This record gives sequence, structure tokens and C-alpha cells, in this order.
Amino acid sequence: MTVLEVKNLKKSFGTIHAVQDINFSVKAGEVFTIIGPNGAGKTTTLEMIEGLVPPDDGEISFGELNWNHHATMIKKKIGVQPQSSAMFDLLSPQENLNLFATFYDKARPTEEILTLINLTDHRNNQVKKLSGGQRQRLAIGLAMISDPEIIFLDEPTTGLDPQARRNIWDIILQLKELGKTTILTTHYMEEAEKLSDRVCIVDQGKVVTLDTPSSLIDQLTKEREIHLSFVDGPLAAEEANHYSSRLHSVSRTELEHTSLKLWTTNPEDTLYNLFGFTKEKNYSVEQVSIREMSLEDVFITFTGKEWRD
Repeated sequence: MTVLEVKNLKKSFGTIHAVQDINFSVKAGEVFTIIGPNGAGKTTTLEMIEGLVPPDDGEISFGELNWNHHATMIKKKIGVQPQSSAMFDLLSPQENLNLFATFYDKARPTEEILTLINLTDHRNNQVKKLSGGQRQRLAIGLAMISDPEIIFLDEPTTGLDPQARRNIWDIILQLKELGKTTILTTHYMEEAEKLSDRVCIVDQGKVVTLDTPSSLIDQLTKEREIHLSFVDGPLAAEEANHYSSRLHSVSRTELEHTSLKLWTTNPEDTLYNLFGFTKEKNYSVEQVSIREMSLEDVFITFTGKEWRD
């Protein structure tokens, strides 16, 4: 079931066309992630969907509801965690949640939220004493207090250390288990690849591709990258390069001193043949690795830009 549909969304700020033509739909219960380079229009798109910024053109519908006629009803269906969250630093997480609960006709119990965001042990600490990761978890908790059907998380893990980031991932996966629909923007490719049911890549205000992470990677290429390092020096690497370049499954090779990279559609057969060659020549391989294609490869292919935080 589709819970959100965006059609021909456009937004300009003076001569800057921030969003030129955005189209996508979001299904109930999925983690839908929007990624793109800085200035691609991600945050502007989210702000229009959340009702914070009016679009110049296009349609935004939550099932049968739209912002022009059903703003109050939509606000009850969504929860928003913006990049900069407003909370009361001198109050505790429990007090913040209790206060925000009074803003709504229906609120999820504070105790449930504290458990969900793993802040039960810090319930009575002042917010100003919380770590960055704890504050971000509280921000998600505040977005959840009204028990919304759809949660918007705008770069919730930016600037956090790896452990704090993983804690946020656990919360997002718990939200999915609860049947919530999560719309996420992120600066981290690994995050998008691991959490998302579908990924929408935007660039220059337009959707350039949209699919599951695995489908996007499969569409990119069936090849895998193999990296070998030779103990016996450049000559061994050069001979291995010459041999492997004649294998049917190898599309290209790259030689650098004692290291050899090759791209193959059949890594098992390629390695079997290559190790047969090195055994025959009595060459020793110091290191071998196979790199799967990733969402970052997809991103670079479609946008022509390396990902930078």
C-alpha cells in the first residue's frame, strides 16, 4: 500500500532551481532513503513533504490526504526529526518527552519511547549533559511521541561516532518492526545500503534512479574486483597480469608494481585458474581479496561525484 506519493515536485529560490522535477512513492512499512550530493535538493524535498516549505508546483499526497485540505490530519500521521532538533537542555529526556506528549491528542507512553531509544538509564539527566548520540536518539524519540505512521529522519547519524551510529540503526530497524514507515536522508552509503528497502538517488533536483540497494548494484555490473599482491615482486605480478588478461571471464586488469587488480564476472573460476598458474610458476601470493560492488559505486556512476561528508 502506498502511503506517500510525490508528483512533479518543483521548488526554486530566486534563480536557484533546488528541486526541478521529483517523482516517487513510498510504501507502508518500508525504509525509504533519499541520497544525493550536497545541494541536490534532498532537504528541500523533505521540507516540502513535511509541510514546512510550500512547493512551487507538484502534488504531495498521503493516501487520500493532501496539505491543502487536510493539514491537521497529516500532522497527526507524521513525525519529524530535522537536522537541528529543538529540545529543552535544562530538562531531562523524560521531561522533554512528557512535555511534547501534551502537544498531541494521542501520545505513545514515555516509558515505551525511553526503552525504544535506549535512554532509560539517562531519563533524569539534563539534556545538556547527554552525548551527541544520546541527543540524536532523544530527537528520534520526540518525533515518535505522537505515535506517527510515517517518520522523517533527516541525516540522523551525521557527526556521530561508529558506535553511536549503530545505535541509531538499531532504532530504525525497531521502527520497521513496529510497522512504521521511515523516510531517511543520509550521508553514509553503508547506512543506506544496510537499512533501506529502497534507495532514491537525487542529483540537481531530479531523481536519477530508484530501486532496492541490491537491484541498483546488480544493474551496475555483474563484475567483481579481485586484488592480489605478489611476494615475488613486479615480474610475478606482470606475468600474472599477462595470463589473467587472456582469461575469458576477465574484462580488464590493472597492474601496479607487485599488485594486480582484475575485474571478472566469475571470480571463482578466475581464481582457480590464476592460482593454478601461480602454483605452476611457484609464485607466492601474499594477499588476495574480492570486493563486491557497493551502493557507493552506484552513486558515483549515476552522479559522477565521489561521496563526501
